[in-house]
Amino acid sequence: MPDDPGDPDRALLDDAVGRMVRPYTVSEGRTRPTCHFDLMTMVVATGTTLRSNLGLDHTQVLELCRTPVTVAEIAGLTRMPATVIKVLLSDLVERGAVVTRPFNLSIQGSCSAPDLDLLEALRDGLLKRL
Repeated sequence: MPDDPGDPDRALLDDAVGRMVRPYTVSEGRTRPTCHFDLMTMVVATGTTLRSNLGLDHTQVLELCRTPVTVAEIAGLTRMPATVIKVLLSDLVERGAVVTRPFNLSIQGSCSAPDLDLLEALRDGLLKRL
């Protein structure tokens, strides 16, 4: 987020309340992405130099994509609705700035199949607390 008080995008932010722009304004009124994403879709920047300038929100999302990140994480970090993030990501995919892939536990260093014993123990522990 810009810290320069002379930055023209600074007027869109307020330190106390955060973003002062409605989500539909960020996505230019669009409510549906042109590409398919779910909340666990992994997104990563390609490093491609874009010919056109991006707005503040596109730039912020692209910056978060320097390392692989899920759609849900981007929404959480930007405090924007996932639907808006999906529209912005669609724009970035169409420009070749990011690529997507399905979430895969093995990419994260975990085993490819969940440990059923651990999951059952977790479930049992949670049920005891209810």
